[in-house]
Amino acid sequence: MKDIIIGCSQTGALLAIHLVNKGHEVTIIDRHEVAFKKLPGAFRGETIVGFGIDKEILESADIRMVDSVVSCTDNDETNALIASIAKNEYHVPRVVARIYDSRKAHIYQSFGIQTISPTMWGVQRITELLSNDQLDSVWVTENGNVELVRIEIPALLIGHPVSEISSLGEIKVVTIERENKAFIPVAGTVLNAQDHLYIAVDATAKGKLKAMMGLE
Repeated sequence: MKDIIIGCSQTGALLAIHLVNKGHEVTIIDRHEVAFKKLPGAFRGETIVGFGIDKEILESADIRMVDSVVSCTDNDETNALIASIAKNEYHVPRVVARIYDSRKAHIYQSFGIQTISPTMWGVQRITELLSNDQLDSVWVTENGNVELVRIEIPALLIGHPVSEISSLGEIKVVTIERENKAFIPVAGTVLNAQDHLYIAVDATAKGKLKAMMGLE
């Protein structure tokens, strides 16, 4: 995977190191060159000095070709703006914004922008959001009881019927994306490689869903 991280903050630096260690191609952007001192000397990613809202800077980082953009500057509004540009102008598949004021989270999420906070939880959560083999939260009910998650089908379930990912009143596959088309599956729908599943899951059943998907 190819990722752009904007802001070599504590979160940005830790995330960059973590993703590089997982084999990702990482470019990290910061307006202050001194910020890159948070990275180890042997850091294998690319660093760019510049403003993350500057489209020339973003395009120099090949934003049109990346799988994800994470904005980790020290300003919530800047992070939201960068995330909006990445999502709406460059159509980056996965976009995450670091926020400091958690009260703003629902505003950004209403625009389809994933948010994370604070630092250590943020590193773990971003990694989960950017990984094809983890549950990507798409929508949560106001009371938090039901969540819609997205995941690429794990290899162990290819060729199996969708009914194997079901638990009455707890887990239901509501949509499958296949070859740029979406459809509502039936119990006998056979799962194909590279299918992306949208699954409604009760908050108490996420552990069960992960077990079904072979993630635990």
